[in-house]
Order: sequence, then C-alpha cells, then structure tokens
Amino acid sequence: MFDALGPKTLMLSRPLLAGTAAGVIVGQAALGMAIGATLELIALGVYTYGGATIPDYQTGAIIGTALAAAGSGTIQAQTAIGIAVGLPAALLLASLDPIGRFLPTFLIHRADRYAMEGNSRGLSLMHWLGLVPWLLPRAIPTFLAALALNSNTVTRLQHDIPKGLVDGLTFTGGLLPAVGFAMLLTIMPVRRYWYMLLIGFVLFAYLKVPLVGIALFGLPLAIMYVLFADRGTAPVAPASAPPTAPPPTPARASATATDREVTA
Repeated sequence: MFDALGPKTLMLSRPLLAGTAAGVIVGQAALGMAIGATLELIALGVYTYGGATIPDYQTGAIIGTALAAAGSGTIQAQTAIGIAVGLPAALLLASLDPIGRFLPTFLIHRADRYAMEGNSRGLSLMHWLGLVPWLLPRAIPTFLAALALNSNTVTRLQHDIPKGLVDGLTFTGGLLPAVGFAMLLTIMPVRRYWYMLLIGFVLFAYLKVPLVGIALFGLPLAIMYVLFADRGTAPVAPASAPPTAPPPTPARASATATDREVTA
C-alpha cells in the first residue's frame, strides 16, 4: 500500500507482483505467479477512478497463494484453489476498504491544526500515520489467513471440494481474463486505433507470435507515436494585439457660417 499510495516504483500493488512475492516467501514462486497473473488479467480494466472502491485483487493474490501453497496436487489444482480463495477474499476486502479511507480523516484535521501552528514535525507524523489505516484492513485478514497454514484447514478444504467444482473453477479462471480485457477495451480509444488491434490479431492468430513478442512489437510503435505525433504540427504564434486607434482629438470650436453671420 505504501508503493500504491506513494512512489509506485516497485508496482507491488499489482496482483501479479504481489502474488509472485507471496509465492517466493512460501517457496512456490511459480504458483504465486500463476495466481497473481490470473487475478492481474481480471483487474486490468478496474481502477479506483474518483476514489471508487474496487476488489482488492493484490491482497487476494497474497491470501490465495499462501493458502494454495499449503495444499497438494498439481499446480493447476493448486491454482484453482488459490483463485477460489483469492476472489472471495478480494471482494471481502473491498467492503473493508472504506474503513481505511475514512479513518485518516481525523488525522487530516490534526494535520491542518499542525500546519496552522507551523509544526512541521507534527505534520510529518500525521502524514506517515495516515498510512496505517490503509494497511490494517489488509494486514489483519492476511494475518488471519496465514494462521490457517498452521492447521489442516487447507488440506481439508481441498479434499472436500468436489472435482467438478475444481474443474469448473479452472475453466472459469481461463474465462475471467477475457472479462478483464473486455472491461479494459471499453475505456480505451479502440475506434481511433482499431488498426493496432488488427496488427495484434494478425501477429497472434496467423503468425503465432506469443504475447510477449506482441508486447515488444507494440513498444517501439508506442514510442514512435509519442516522439513523432506532434512533429507535423507547426507552432501557433501568439495572437498579436490589435492596433490601437489614435486617441480622439478634442473637438475644436469652429465658427460656422451661421455663427459668423450672427457675429457680423
């Protein structure tokens, strides 16, 4: 959450990296990567626009990886268990997210008081303490889920789930990325850059280029677009001020013919 709210340098707030890091900790990096990648594809089209609350997929990837690692079987079966646990956990944590957003309000008012007093140390303290309410609604459920690793809960859960349900979850896990991509396409200017989709489709469907190769192919195209998009537009000269009219000369009293006649 520090990386999500702050520098965004490590991108650990993304489900892929969060699940992979959890997999490294429990000794199954490939499992964490598989669970995190699936949840990452679901979360592609979801973002906290306007501060909206969304499912906490990154914490769901951590919990799903930790619990699935305690099970047995193939990596496909463990991934299905991880997704079955991670998705409900992500939805549950979404209901706890407003608590983390609400509690820092009290710290903000105290920070305003410190700012008016010129107390920079107190202002900095309130700034760092504001991170705590964002952490607790995620850290506490993750800690409680980690406690289950010390029991036979996961093994019993894995044995009690019918095989058909596991197969269904595995199949659903393959469909959910399509939903994430569809949501992502709804917020992208597809009508304007439809030819990019056509290029990607031809590379994948006909030339059998893997997704990593398509991404590497699209990277220089994006760079060239950014570099050369504004080359053809001439700079607009600032509009010059309209010429000012000369100040009106004061009306000079001139004697008309009538005035001369009256004077004469």
